[in-house]
Amino acid sequence: MRTVVFFDIDGTLISEDGLMTIPESTRTAIARARANGSLTFINTGRTEFNVNKRIRSLGFDGLICGCGTYIEYNGETLFYNGLSADFCRETAYLMRKTGLTPVYEHKDGYFFDDLAPKNADLEDFLESFVEDGIPVDGRVEDKDFIFDKFVAWENPNCDMKLFRHEIGKNFEIIDRGGGFYENVPLGCSKATAIEFILEKLNIPLENAYAIGDSANDLPMLKAVPNSIAMGGSEAIYPYVSYVTTPLHEDGIYNALAHYKLI
Repeated sequence: MRTVVFFDIDGTLISEDGLMTIPESTRTAIARARANGSLTFINTGRTEFNVNKRIRSLGFDGLICGCGTYIEYNGETLFYNGLSADFCRETAYLMRKTGLTPVYEHKDGYFFDDLAPKNADLEDFLESFVEDGIPVDGRVEDKDFIFDKFVAWENPNCDMKLFRHEIGKNFEIIDRGGGFYENVPLGCSKATAIEFILEKLNIPLENAYAIGDSANDLPMLKAVPNSIAMGGSEAIYPYVSYVTTPLHEDGIYNALAHYKLI
């Protein structure tokens, strides 16, 4: 029976130090795993357009993006949880009332709200996108405004009660720490996407592996029996079956070797 490995991106496949380093041992490990018959999938909170060519060049059989809102296998879209334009606009207007600062993520790009409070986190976000050549001109007021999920930063005097009560009716609010929240439509997650792939490809659960490094990976890690935490991500150690070495110490290679996938 085939095996399948699901990989987070940031902090797992690439470093989060601004250099976005991909260890050569990671490339080797993924290539050997595929040569040995394992399927490999990215499973990320990033939406599809933000999985760049450099990451894709590692070699993957499929993509799970936007926390399970988009699923692709062998270049074919198998699932997409599209939201209506009216619903997206209503949500954006509601977010203005909360006083948080959102960034709306669609599979084809980002949208920003000029009427939301500005803060240093947003400025850092925009600066990093400009450096990476990612367009930042999309706005809530655009005719084609639409999103798949969104993130938001807490601000002084924002209405967190309103945010949790109203946004929580339609989205799972994932607390990423430091006043930063990832908001995913109810019914979609990194875990639901894994379930979808296992059923679609007829792969038994015991042959599924997942590797991550942060709290938003927990749904994915809890969904499989062979869950792996990158070294240095102590907060998720209690929830996994194996802790590998850090990214820069051949973490991916050592994890796949531990499970005899390479």
